[in-house]
Amino acid sequence: MKKHISILIILLSMVSFAQVKDTLGTEVINIVKPYTPTVSDAFKIKSSPEIDSSAIGSKKQIEYSIFSIPVASTFTPAKGKAKVLKVNPSPPVYDNYISAGFGNFTTPGVELFAHGNTTRYNDFGLFFDYISSKGGINDVVLDNDYFDTNLDLFYKQDQRDFNWQLNSGFRMQKYNWYGLAEHINYSQNLLDGIDEEIRYTDIYLGGKIDYKDSFFKGATVESNLFADGKGSTEAHFLAQPKIEFPIASEYINADMRIEFLKGQFASDYMNVDNINYTFFTAGFSPSLEILRNNLTVNLGVHLLYSSGSGSDNKNKGYYYPNVNASYKLIDEVLTVYAGVTGGLHQNTFKGFANENPYVSPTLTIKRTDEQYNGFFGLKGKLASNIAYNFKASYKNERDKPLYKLNQSKTDGAIPTTHGYQIGNSFNVLYDTISTISAFGEVTIDLSKQLKLGGNFEFNQYDTKNEAEAWNLPRLKASAFVNYNNDNWFAGADLFYVGKRKDQLVINVPLSFTVTNIIIGDYVDLNFNGGYKFNEKLTVFGKVNNVLSSDYQKYTNFYVQGLQVFGGLTYKFDF
Repeated sequence: MKKHISILIILLSMVSFAQVKDTLGTEVINIVKPYTPTVSDAFKIKSSPEIDSSAIGSKKQIEYSIFSIPVASTFTPAKGKAKVLKVNPSPPVYDNYISAGFGNFTTPGVELFAHGNTTRYNDFGLFFDYISSKGGINDVVLDNDYFDTNLDLFYKQDQRDFNWQLNSGFRMQKYNWYGLAEHINYSQNLLDGIDEEIRYTDIYLGGKIDYKDSFFKGATVESNLFADGKGSTEAHFLAQPKIEFPIASEYINADMRIEFLKGQFASDYMNVDNINYTFFTAGFSPSLEILRNNLTVNLGVHLLYSSGSGSDNKNKGYYYPNVNASYKLIDEVLTVYAGVTGGLHQNTFKGFANENPYVSPTLTIKRTDEQYNGFFGLKGKLASNIAYNFKASYKNERDKPLYKLNQSKTDGAIPTTHGYQIGNSFNVLYDTISTISAFGEVTIDLSKQLKLGGNFEFNQYDTKNEAEAWNLPRLKASAFVNYNNDNWFAGADLFYVGKRKDQLVINVPLSFTVTNIIIGDYVDLNFNGGYKFNEKLTVFGKVNNVLSSDYQKYTNFYVQGLQVFGGLTYKFDF
């Protein structure tokens, strides 16, 4: 043991001496790194193994046996059940309804729509509506009651390659020439002998046909017989076929027009002679639509030939441009559009009476030659729920119709032959008029339930022969708001019509006077609403002329004041 301790002391002493001396010596450092093979390290196999190819793919026979041991089990699998999704049932849809109501001024109203079918490929039914009023306009001494009733029958049929529809019905209306001139002092004897009633009857038959895969796309046909109970009758026929055929990679659309109008008035306004008129018009309007990315161009023309007799009508050919284009500057946000169009418009006694029922049965019927109508506009959406459309236009029309008061053939005491000759009816005059127009509209969908919007139209008229554009306002505007939810619905409409001008001529023996008239502007505010008790029964109400304005719709023809109307609507099915 002592020997080992002595050797350990000697070794420690040598190490300590070496550290103090600090002399340099030779050292060997071994660096080890992973082996990286190279191509030169490879060697060629001297021999290839021998493989018995017959053994490849052979299956080795395996012998086995199953030793079954019965095991008791109490597990019984349950029968699977399909998961049922909870879906709210769709509310039933009722296609038929009847609506009835009553309002002040003794105003009953009824509306009915009913239809059915014998197969899935046809449909037939009827629409009927009726409204009347006993009148009661403030300070009106003549009868001012009215009624309007309409019945329309239809039949639709779907075939393999086309479908067609027939319509037939009639409309009856009653009005009165109650608008006495404020500048004439009528005697009671004169008023007692006035027959102010006017009735209109319209019987019509029409139809349409649409082809699915054919160059002949379809046609519409309309025919009607219109009369007024004063010896005036008018027959009108209009057919409008449409064809489409390809040229290269584009399509040519062509609208055709065949129109016939024949009518007569028992007497002219001066009781000198009757009035007869006849018109025939044939038209062909081809157009080519070109689609290029965001650009849409429609190149077309209207070609017409028209012949007629009476009212200085001439046999003549007409042609008008029909060109328009639109370009999407920003998709769905801003679209610019422009174009130039024109056309020959057939005026009718029925059309005038529907627009102004207080015309006299002594009219001159002409066609309106719209020589050109150039327009430029912007439309799109300011947001996903705000749509707009603004348009400016300039057009020139030859023989544009204007409503103007007929001459009064009485000074208030002299009796007249007819009840429309005392300054209480309208004539139709024609003039060449140039019109500069500005139009704008905005609609806003605040939600699925609430929508509102409005529009305005400004017109500047330049007449050639007449002193004024009689009874045409320069400014018209309207606004609306509608609200709907599952049960409640409500709405409001506001209309504004600017000032108009007219002229009263009193032409009696030894006297001839002319009075210019300015018809004031007016605002008409209307409300409507209702409540749905269920899918079948609804109660509704309407309040018209809320401001109770005694405005004139036409010269001297005042309207009823505040009008309240309410009723029930019942939907049903067969």
